[in-house]
Amino acid sequence: MWDAVLCIVIIGGFFLLRAILATVFFYYLLPEGDRCPNCDAVTLRIQSPAWNRLMPMFRTSWCYECGWHGLLRHGPLTPKPSAAELTKHSR
Repeated sequence: MWDAVLCIVIIGGFFLLRAILATVFFYYLLPEGDRCPNCDAVTLRIQSPAWNRLMPMFRTSWCYECGWHGLLRHGPLTPKPSAAELTKHSR
């Protein structure tokens, strides 16, 4: 009986350790900030009540240039261009 309990504890421990390591690995695999991982454009933050309530440490985003949507880690945001830069015309 003791052998069965010990076996279950060891196998369960390895399963739990694998789940924790995979979670940490994939957390750091997600990009940080507000840039699209596909095309490096600025993404828009979208509201997803389920994801935002379930995992508040992530940012739900959508890229309007390539259509990518997914989760990003919170990080530095791209600064907005000034009005002078927006109205400047290149010749």
